[in-house]
Amino acid sequence: MKHILFTLRQCDSELLDDESYIRDMLAKAAECANSTLLGIQSHKFSPQGVTAIAMLAESHISIHTWPETGEAVCDAFTCGDHTDPHDAFIFMKSSLLSKRWVYQTVKRPVI
Repeated sequence: MKHILFTLRQCDSELLDDESYIRDMLAKAAECANSTLLGIQSHKFSPQGVTAIAMLAESHISIHTWPETGEAVCDAFTCGDHTDPHDAFIFMKSSLLSKRWVYQTVKRPVI
């Protein structure tokens, strides 16, 4: 099991507030992670912000955006030797034009 927690900073505010773009980005991030996309749920907040989750056969990828500060808090959690959530992280930071980011890999025990 591989779990990456990451915060993307200094992102493009318009992209962070575009629910359709966020949904498409999550679908492509799942593909980049070599995961099986089961579905995407999202919500557009008023006046701004998007929260979305890509449900994967191997777990999930999530994002919560704050366009007013140019930030997104995300995670990518996958199971299976064939997946790589780090590739989803790389794709998402590039897609949102992030100029700064922090990330942490969390080791999850196999039970």
